[in-house]
Amino acid sequence: MEQPTSEEAIHRGRALVLADLTADGLAGPKEVSMLEKAVSHRRWWSDQWPEGAVFVPGLLAQDMQDAILEQHGRWPLCPLCEAAPEGEPHALDLEPELGEDPRWVCGVTGREVAPLGSLADARG
Repeated sequence: MEQPTSEEAIHRGRALVLADLTADGLAGPKEVSMLEKAVSHRRWWSDQWPEGAVFVPGLLAQDMQDAILEQHGRWPLCPLCEAAPEGEPHALDLEPELGEDPRWVCGVTGREVAPLGSLADARG
């Protein structure tokens, strides 16, 4: 796989995270502003470490999990377990934490839910 440029990775990551925010109805002005702040930070980060550009999409998603937690609570909620009466709703984990091709995974069952950017398919 060819190494993306930092800017390509930033744009790809922004699009993937925005798709997942949209899937959960969290793509309003406040959330998009939070995403732009994360993009700005990761642009600096990837300029410092160009070889790490492939990690940017996953890092942006994790940045947004932290930002959304402060504003709305856990995100994205696990569609596999959220209806379970005995379990408290929990957020999906992103795996690998620092790696290529991140995907949303249920931390309880270990089952893959969707690749980053494809939560709409998992919600359908």
